[in-house]
Amino acid sequence: MFELIFFILFTPGVSVFLCTSSELEISYTFCDSTDHAFMFNLTPCYIMNRSVWTTYLTWIPRSDITFLKIVFNVWFDGAKALHWKEVLCSGLDDEYSVCGKLKGETIAAAFDIKGARIKFPKGNYSIILQGFSDDSENTMIVCLNVTMIVKQDPF
Repeated sequence: MFELIFFILFTPGVSVFLCTSSELEISYTFCDSTDHAFMFNLTPCYIMNRSVWTTYLTWIPRSDITFLKIVFNVWFDGAKALHWKEVLCSGLDDEYSVCGKLKGETIAAAFDIKGARIKFPKGNYSIILQGFSDDSENTMIVCLNVTMIVKQDPF
């Protein structure tokens, strides 16, 4: 099991490995051309349906987080597999710790991703994760281009 921890200003376009093992490989780049203060840690590096992933996120946003809409698109071996949108912060009774953070303030969050419901077949996954500070999706505050390679079938 390997863990990679990063907290530096990343150069745009440079791929960062989150996880690599005999079962799985995950890396990401930022979609835009601006440096980011960002750290993302993921353990363990197993196929998701056999474990719970614990993730830690540290990020210094470049704008206030009063409204946050997440758009998540997944492609599997070149075909679109999932399109999901969710408003995480609306400014009213927000339940997530990231909501209400100010520009330049450090966000530190830990959460679990339970994989028992998701079976990932062997193959290549391209994931685009976008965060917008408006409902119309005109003002993007973060964008990650994630590559996930599942090296063996979960069956």
